[in-house]
Amino acid sequence: MKWDGHTHTQFCKHGSDRPLREYAARAAALGFERYSVTEHPPLPDGWIDDPVLTPELAMDRSELPAYLAEAKAVKREFEGTLDIAVGLEMDYLYGKESFTEDVLAEAASDLEDVIVSVHYLPGRGGMRCVDYKPEDFQDNLLSYYGSMEKVTDVYYDHVELAVRSAAGWRWRKRLGHVNLIEKFRTALPPIDEAHIRERLERLLPLLVECGVGLDVNAAGLRKPTCGKAYVPEWYMAACAAQGVELVFGSDAHRPDEAGSGWEWYEQAMKKVRA
Repeated sequence: MKWDGHTHTQFCKHGSDRPLREYAARAAALGFERYSVTEHPPLPDGWIDDPVLTPELAMDRSELPAYLAEAKAVKREFEGTLDIAVGLEMDYLYGKESFTEDVLAEAASDLEDVIVSVHYLPGRGGMRCVDYKPEDFQDNLLSYYGSMEKVTDVYYDHVELAVRSAAGWRWRKRLGHVNLIEKFRTALPPIDEAHIRERLERLLPLLVECGVGLDVNAAGLRKPTCGKAYVPEWYMAACAAQGVELVFGSDAHRPDEAGSGWEWYEQAMKKVRA
């Protein structure tokens, strides 16, 4: 199936204000059969202590019903043309897991797809973004932990916690952009590839145990400080061999990004199936 399983909407405060139907129309024009709408849900008050950044991170709690209504309306509009799945990209909220469960409970009857992602780690002054800016990573994570190796270990520790947190969810579920820690790889000290491989190999049996699939996220190909997908091809093959579901994700934040990276994914999957 030609499926884009990770996308955003006008409810994303750090994306485009263009309506969801424009994303869906783009996906349909590209021949996609299924399109998962997985917007960032609300965050707890004061989650990030940054008055400039906080409003850009996610929708307000009051907007969640409007988002779900919009996703359902566009789903009906494209019925018979494009199978739209209503979903969310849940953040793993270390120490605030009950907030996640409250949001899921509110949205439960509408959800089909849920991604769980790690965007935040404890750092200088509280929780900090992994993927905001290289300078922010340097000042608030790297300087806090002292080395890229330590930050990387904390990141994958949280990824493991995120996978465990999703184990009991009843919807289709996937781990988002497993190697997001590499977003700024050309702008920060390097991470040892052997270290990443070791942590990914350790993660694989947990994905199997918890029944969590993998978001094969191509957004890193579009990032000038990354230049590669957020999932290595060798890991796609390893996951497929263990029965972990692989789902392409453009991580589109603008309509023209819907489906972006599919050609890379097709070629990578040919190698996986070989």
